[in-house]
Amino acid sequence: MQPIYITSPIDGSIFEAGHIVPSEAAMEALEKAKVAFPAWCRSSKEERAQLVLNLSDALIARKDALAEAVIKSIGRPESQADESARFKAVTLSQIEALNAIGEEQYTSDESVARFTRRTGQGVHLSIAPWNYPVGLLPWLIITPILAGNPVILKHAAQTVEVGRIVREAYESIGGPEGVLQVLELSHDQVEQLIQTGNVKGVNFIGSVQGGLSVHQAAAGTLTHVHLELGGKDPTYVRSDANLDLAIAEIAEGCFSNAGQSCCSVERIYVHEDVKERFIEEFKKEMEIYKLGSPYDPEATVGPVVKKSAAEFIRNQVADAVAKGADAYEAPVLNIQASDTSCYVAPTLLTGVNGAMNVMQEETFGPLACMQVVSSDDEAIELMNESEFGLTASVWTQDIETGKAICDKLDAGTVFVNRCDHADLYLPWGGQKMSGLGRGNGKEGLLGVMDLKSFHVRKA
Repeated sequence: MQPIYITSPIDGSIFEAGHIVPSEAAMEALEKAKVAFPAWCRSSKEERAQLVLNLSDALIARKDALAEAVIKSIGRPESQADESARFKAVTLSQIEALNAIGEEQYTSDESVARFTRRTGQGVHLSIAPWNYPVGLLPWLIITPILAGNPVILKHAAQTVEVGRIVREAYESIGGPEGVLQVLELSHDQVEQLIQTGNVKGVNFIGSVQGGLSVHQAAAGTLTHVHLELGGKDPTYVRSDANLDLAIAEIAEGCFSNAGQSCCSVERIYVHEDVKERFIEEFKKEMEIYKLGSPYDPEATVGPVVKKSAAEFIRNQVADAVAKGADAYEAPVLNIQASDTSCYVAPTLLTGVNGAMNVMQEETFGPLACMQVVSSDDEAIELMNESEFGLTASVWTQDIETGKAICDKLDAGTVFVNRCDHADLYLPWGGQKMSGLGRGNGKEGLLGVMDLKSFHVRKA
């Protein structure tokens, strides 16, 4: 079997994390899932809920191993590496959403009853990202399983150890055979599984290019495709904003997880009336975000995931500075590592404009880019000037005006006085190149279920 080697961003060390399964094993897994579908589709809500609760508890029991895998694989600071509680919280909210889905009544009369019921679709293939390798899993495995679908999970190569732990957790609870299988697959094997036509749903969280490849592979198969892709998410600070609240939360939205989140704040538009105070206070807030080794207790930001990612971010900064922007870096701790190429200091760029690459291409790193605007209309125009549309936020004490601005923004999720937040209950997904379909909440469940209409006439 072909080994999977991972380069740790902490120090450049290389370790073997797993092996890609033989293609025959991948097809056997698909057959097992197909066999499991009829019984699992007919299982009760209570059975499904108990299974996913057992799985979440089994992952919590393995939280230390999961956290260590996160630290080693993506370099997140030790104090932030445990995502198991988030997994359990989303699981509980999805069970609540499932219980709210029932028979829907339509206009009927004395002779004909009309109603709909929901049912599973079939085998789902879920492809997980590396940036939140545990916290995002509920949308990829819990939601489709609760809907009555067996799931084959492929984790990102960078965090393949997390997938292995999930497989061990499922085996430990004695889950039904074929309902959840975790496989190490190549991109070619993913394409082959989709193109069989026996995968009825694909759930993908990752890059735009990866999502487009999945969408292309599914062409002609009538597979349901759900894509949560990249972002270049904007925020707008109005002149009446509570700056203490806005600055603290925007900084976290820019720098948490080293900026490696699809909904990170990457474009900041600040009204000219408050620009000077915003810059001054934002720089002070950046003192919190100390770059260092994930094992350094003082570090609040770790390295980015790969050397190529670090080089891309540095090039974006250099290009912006060459075109007139100013850069300010957060503190950097003493890093004891043989290779520090993945360490990128949280940086604020001021004096940027829409013609710069850094305001157009997704950064996926700890970079905050600020542009001054003179009106709400200008802010709206600039915020929508992007091929992405995942989230957008507005900071104002005038809530009604904030909501009115949000109505004009091209984004799947909009916030007033909040940002960079994946809610436990609301649907999640993007517009434009940020994705297709919705996950989470009731809407997420409906997206992975088929609708059956009943027309019942009395004999």
